[in-house]
Amino acid sequence: MATHPPLPRTLLLGGARSGKSTRAEQLLADRPDVLYVATGGTRDGDAEWAQRIALHRDRRPASWRTVETCELESVLADTGDPAPVLIDCLALWLTAVMDECGAWDDEAWADGAEAAVQRRCQALAAAWAATSRTVVAVSNEVGMGVVPATAAGRRFRDTLGRLNMAVADASDQVLLVVAGQVLTIKSVGV
Repeated sequence: MATHPPLPRTLLLGGARSGKSTRAEQLLADRPDVLYVATGGTRDGDAEWAQRIALHRDRRPASWRTVETCELESVLADTGDPAPVLIDCLALWLTAVMDECGAWDDEAWADGAEAAVQRRCQALAAAWAATSRTVVAVSNEVGMGVVPATAAGRRFRDTLGRLNMAVADASDQVLLVVAGQVLTIKSVGV
C-alpha cells in the first residue's frame, strides 16, 4: 500500500482481522513521534489477548509513545502535545464504556445506561470534530456481519454503528479496509 499522509481526522473501518490497525499505523509510519492510544486494556489470564497486544506493540516504531486509556476526549482536547494520535480502537472503547455503564444488562439499559452510553458517544464525537490534532482512529465495521443473537450484542452493534457514523461525519477522511486493501470512502479537502 502506498502510504500518504492522513488528513487531520482519519477514520479506518474494517472487519475483524481485516488489516485496519496495520494500515492505520502505516499512515503515520513516517512520523517519529506518535501517541498510540490503546483502548483495549489488559485481560488477566487471557494468553491469546496478551499475544495480540504484543504483536501490535512489536510492529510499532520504538519512538512512538503508547498510552492505555479510554479517556479519548481529553486526549483529543490536549493542544499541548503536537504529536499525531492513533486510537486503536473505538469498538474496544465502546466495550469499556458499556462495561462502565452496566449497559449489557437489559434492565440497566432501560433504566439509564442507554442514555449514559449515548452521552459518552456524543462527547467523543464532539471531541473528534473539535480536535486540532492530527488523529487516526480504527473501528470495527459491524454492519456487514451476522445479526447478534442477544439483545446486548445487538445494542453494541447498533451503538457502534451510530458512533462510527458520527465520527465519520466529522472526519476529513474515511477509509474502509477489506482483506488488507484500503478503499477511500470519504476524502475532504484533497
